[in-house]
Amino acid sequence: MKTRIQGSLVAIVTPMTERGEIDLKTFESLLDWHIQSGTNAIVVVGTTGESATLSPREHCGLVSHCVAHVNKRVPVVAGTGSNNTNEALEFTEDAAKSGADAALLVAPYYTRPSQEGLYQHFKLIAESVEIPQILYNVPGRTACDISFETIERLTEFENIVGIKDATGKLETGLRLVQSFSARLAVYSGEDRLSRELILAGADGSISVTANVAPSLMTRMCAAALNGDQAEAERLDRALENLHETLFLEGNPVPVKWALSQMGKAGSSLRLPLVELNSRYRVRVGNALAAAGIEIKTAG
Repeated sequence: MKTRIQGSLVAIVTPMTERGEIDLKTFESLLDWHIQSGTNAIVVVGTTGESATLSPREHCGLVSHCVAHVNKRVPVVAGTGSNNTNEALEFTEDAAKSGADAALLVAPYYTRPSQEGLYQHFKLIAESVEIPQILYNVPGRTACDISFETIERLTEFENIVGIKDATGKLETGLRLVQSFSARLAVYSGEDRLSRELILAGADGSISVTANVAPSLMTRMCAAALNGDQAEAERLDRALENLHETLFLEGNPVPVKWALSQMGKAGSSLRLPLVELNSRYRVRVGNALAAAGIEIKTAG
């Protein structure tokens, strides 16, 4: 990754059959649609890609398949994080061998490491694998928060090139931009905050909303990157209901249901996730309509 990846990076879903098997044909179709729609990069096997329920073999296989199918048309960022440092290292090594352009490394979840533990975790992987690496801070899921002091320490590694902020706090994202944007690419991990953060100097959005509105999300990010506040706000108004309703239940439950209504992919998930509760479906459908997205399946 010689230059920064900027714009709309879709945190792509992992389509599954009703039997819970990975649907590679549909996955390839989604990849082609995103590239045709102008999506700036693909983030595969992240949270939205249900990485937590994939086996290591499935995880690495999907990264390899994605890289091969995309075939350098856009950058591919592979989710390679784990709460097990050795497993995260293996995932990152495999992503590098597969030809991914960068790795996205979530803070170790459940184990609740100290800041020194976080530093040593990311340090080991950065020193062991040359692939460009993006830190991913999402304390609402991991129960640990990468401190600014730890991020500062990690900037000494040239292949740590970015950070995805999914704290949900605008002030945190703005502080990251102000403190690190000269050294690290800063990405919004909260769709509802993406416009403001990019206008303030962030590099883009690692986006759930882009799964259903790739062209609109790309155009909004481009306007914000160009400093066109009025146009970015105009485009984001059409997206704002999606930014909210796609998180009415745990991601990726709503976005998979939305894709099924669009005829793009099935709504199947792996337990413990189940299909979107019926009480939310009208709201998600209305949000799709507000964004000008055609619904092909009533449900």
